[in-house]
Amino acid sequence: MRAWLLHPAAKPVVFVLCLLPLAWLIYGAAADRLGANPAEALIRSTGDWTLRLLCLALAVTPLRQLTRTPQLARYRRMLGLFAFFYACLHLLAYGWLDMGLDAADIARDILKRPFILVGFGTWLLLLPLALTSFNRAVRWLGGRQWQALHRLVYPIAGLALLHFFWMRGGKNDFAEVGAYAAIIALLLGWRAYRHLAPK
Repeated sequence: MRAWLLHPAAKPVVFVLCLLPLAWLIYGAAADRLGANPAEALIRSTGDWTLRLLCLALAVTPLRQLTRTPQLARYRRMLGLFAFFYACLHLLAYGWLDMGLDAADIARDILKRPFILVGFGTWLLLLPLALTSFNRAVRWLGGRQWQALHRLVYPIAGLALLHFFWMRGGKNDFAEVGAYAAIIALLLGWRAYRHLAPK
């Protein structure tokens, strides 16, 4: 397993796997297989994959520590950037398919609906993490400041979950929300335990 994680082909394979949801959505849109409301399907699917990839990125450190597989750390940055990529697609799908790219309407909608405001705020917090995810940014900021900035991923996970909760609240459907809440609580709880436990 460790040898495979270090194989030159491993990262391209993970990269392609992360693109498969987008490929499926493009195919579904082209083949008219996204259901009665394709716009809603695209908006929700890109949001779902943002949350899933955010959870996967957060899972790298606990899995690395529990399995003593430091090679997993090579994939955390890629998963985090793909989470941001799908968040951008989610925002674009909302702005284009739901609001017709009308900036004034989008601004009014963000201020009017709390769950849209939280979702947009989550994207804004993801933006500096994506922009500083490269080695040059680490050197420019310094290790301590870079780590402090990237701890924003913890409140980001909570805000993404709140956005999802409010969105599903309109249909009184909280089963998936509960599953994601349990996963995020477990991932953040593990970090709290490692931080507070005696060395």
